[in-house]
Amino acid sequence: MVVSKKNAIFALHLQIWRPMNIIRFLKDWTLPVSMGTGAALYLLFAFVPQLDAAASFCGPVCDAILPLFMFLVLFVTFCKVDFRKMRPVWWHLWVSLFNLLFVAIVMAFILVPHPSFLAAHSSLLILLEALLMCIIAPCATAAAVVTQKLGGNLEQMTTYTFLSNFLTVLLVPVCFPMIEKGADVSFISAFWKILYQVVTLLVVPMGLAYVVKHHMHRLHAKIISVRDLSFYLWGCSLMIVTGTTVKNIVHAEAPASLLVAIALLGLVLCVVQFAVGRFIGHYFGRMQEAGQALGQKNTAFAIWMAYTYLNPLSSVGPGCYILWQNIVNSVEIWNKRRLDEQRAASASDA
Repeated sequence: MVVSKKNAIFALHLQIWRPMNIIRFLKDWTLPVSMGTGAALYLLFAFVPQLDAAASFCGPVCDAILPLFMFLVLFVTFCKVDFRKMRPVWWHLWVSLFNLLFVAIVMAFILVPHPSFLAAHSSLLILLEALLMCIIAPCATAAAVVTQKLGGNLEQMTTYTFLSNFLTVLLVPVCFPMIEKGADVSFISAFWKILYQVVTLLVVPMGLAYVVKHHMHRLHAKIISVRDLSFYLWGCSLMIVTGTTVKNIVHAEAPASLLVAIALLGLVLCVVQFAVGRFIGHYFGRMQEAGQALGQKNTAFAIWMAYTYLNPLSSVGPGCYILWQNIVNSVEIWNKRRLDEQRAASASDA
């Protein structure tokens, strides 16, 4: 009896670790696996002295290939876009208005108290700046990838990504000089600096995708024939971004209580933004799209802005936010897959 039970357990382990089951697991849980792998690899390289040489080599390589991954994610996604259907719709307006409202609320908390109060409570200002970065950041360039995975409208999501980025281009030069008055931030210089980032990140891959789609048909057919290619490319980039996030948190020169407060409030803010977005979207039949639009942020861009214009410690906010938003994405993708399997089972029974 004992032997047969051991054999059954061994057979179960063999079943779990079959190559096809491992591949299925990786496909189903791409985002959590990417985040866990990125965090584990950074901690391994950071705290194992024997790997110092490898870490010194891999660090610059990862920094160099991350923009390439992001470019490829957008290029592959834009290859599937019907450019004739890209136009603003009403939910874009309402999501943008609520984004502005959230920015105004945090700005009020920063500007209404007397400057001496915030000077005496510097941790509070850093906390508010961290929250602001998680709101004012534009919609993530990968939001269209996740939206497509969830069965949403790719063209509407891509259109909002552009609108959101240009809204950030206008908001940052207005808001940041009021927060860090000693910073050298003029409207024109910040406007052009951020606009350059937006053009590099969005317009160039879209232009290349347009050329490939309309003039290089064989290459275009091969790209779109690979199912979920942009999603798995995003998983690779997420692994690098997560490792960088863990690095920033580990090396943050701040009290643990402040880091915990930033992380927890970032979680609350993440849930609120996704929920409000979905609430707006249900009036237009676009819950998935509006939820991703307001909730999923370009945190890498936010970290860059925090380092460039505000207290560098505020970059911990978007650093934590990227973990929360991708946990939400993972749950949404899992739920979509579960519902699809239930519908398939019901159809087969019928």
